Amino acid sequence: MVKVYEIPKSADSETQHRIADLLMGQVDSMWAEDPYKQLLSSIHLTLQEGSKAHIFVAEKDDTLVGAAFFNVGISMDKGGHYIWLNDLYVHKEHRNQGIAKKLLLKIIYWAENENIKGIELETGINNEATKALYNSLGFYDIVSKRYGFRF
Repeated sequence: MVKVYEIPKSADSETQHRIADLLMGQVDSMWAEDPYKQLLSSIHLTLQEGSKAHIFVAEKDDTLVGAAFFNVGISMDKGGHYIWLNDLYVHKEHRNQGIAKKLLLKIIYWAENENIKGIELETGINNEATKALYNSLGFYDIVSKRYGFRF
């Protein structure tokens, strides 16, 4: 059975390392010299008191198998708080079991209870499976081009 829950701000170092270990499965999308150190730093910042970032995880048989990381921001367009879903990751050995859907449903439920006005995210244009998942939950396409800047 898969359990989905939010990581509390008080999470210990061992929990933070467990999350980083899981997320190392997607390091090909990171530009860092030391991806593990960067993941731990981001997790630590997320769990600081007052942070508007959150981590939800999926756990199966005491093993973390999926994680979602998001930030809560304010949107002029939505007239209130919204979620930017930065990452949704399920370990490759646990995909196609509904784990990503469970994570998203938990986030949607949390967002409704927090009076969040919407959720936005980005996925690859050719990622048909992920787009089908999002569409099945009521997400819709927003046509835009995302830009970035790094220091």
